[in-house]
Amino acid sequence: MSDWTYGLAALGWPAGVAWPRRDTMPARIAAVHGSIAEACVVDLDSEVGWVRHGGVRLGGSLAVTPVAGDWTAMSGDEVVEVLPRRTSLTRPSPSGRGIQTLAANVDTVVVTVPVDRGLNQRMVERLTVMAWDSGGRPVLALTKCDACIDVPEAISEARSLVPGVEVVATSSVTGDGVERLRELVAPGATATLLGASGVGKTSLLNVLGDRDERVAAVARDGEGRHTTTTRRLHPLAGRGVLIDLPGIRALDLSAGREAITDVFTEITELARRCRFSDCSHEHEPGCAVRQAVASGRIPKRRLDAWDAIHRQLAHEARKHDPLARAAEKAKWKAVSKEIRRRERG
Repeated sequence: MSDWTYGLAALGWPAGVAWPRRDTMPARIAAVHGSIAEACVVDLDSEVGWVRHGGVRLGGSLAVTPVAGDWTAMSGDEVVEVLPRRTSLTRPSPSGRGIQTLAANVDTVVVTVPVDRGLNQRMVERLTVMAWDSGGRPVLALTKCDACIDVPEAISEARSLVPGVEVVATSSVTGDGVERLRELVAPGATATLLGASGVGKTSLLNVLGDRDERVAAVARDGEGRHTTTTRRLHPLAGRGVLIDLPGIRALDLSAGREAITDVFTEITELARRCRFSDCSHEHEPGCAVRQAVASGRIPKRRLDAWDAIHRQLAHEARKHDPLARAAEKAKWKAVSKEIRRRERG
């Protein structure tokens, strides 16, 4: 990551908005390594920015630990405050405790899914739910299109899975779709690449940023090895900011209902016609969604995907909510009791 001579706006700070902490130096976090960070620092007087590759200490009294993309206030060599986040890309923590923030203050989340071996529908749906939930704008980038047999069919299938989301067919080999992605990382904008390992994120980063990041070989089964190991912010010369993320290993979610609504719009619309407002679309009479599935208007796979996501989110909520865990335990205890009663006749 090289030095540059641009000010706050080039790093994604809103144009025309004054820095709120005049007694501190603005710094946008590029990467975090324990209690030390790399940061893009801007001098308010000269509006000149540069990269601090190390030596930026995280203050011990910070309310939250900063992540790539966070705006922070620095005093000397120390980050003394993390400013409120406009948006945040999150997922359940791999440790199983709480929520992990992957990137902050992102305008566009580029969901990257390869199509060289067919489209992974589950990956498209779940990653797009994550993108909507972040507060940023999701864009679906189909990668490795140079090795896809039928690109128009892949685009059509992708659009049916995420209505209203822009789909861009890309190839780092032929350059297809790259110019559109460059437009998404316009000066002052912040984007991130979200996807599994080996889907072509690093190759796209190299093309977008004229970089030469290491790309590992892809195994015969199509699974790539992790090449990006640290969440890192890259200022792109003459453009905006791109945050590179390690590959997502598990498609676990921590999302609100609105994000699911945005991905499964056809189910949301039909649910308004169900007899019961809290219809689960499982066994209730007068369920418009199940009727649509039975008639072929909605593929059963879409309802199954919707149901699986809701079940996972409910499971995540119970893990962190003692009252919800107790209620679930009591429910299944009552079910078991009823089953034993029936078995006794």
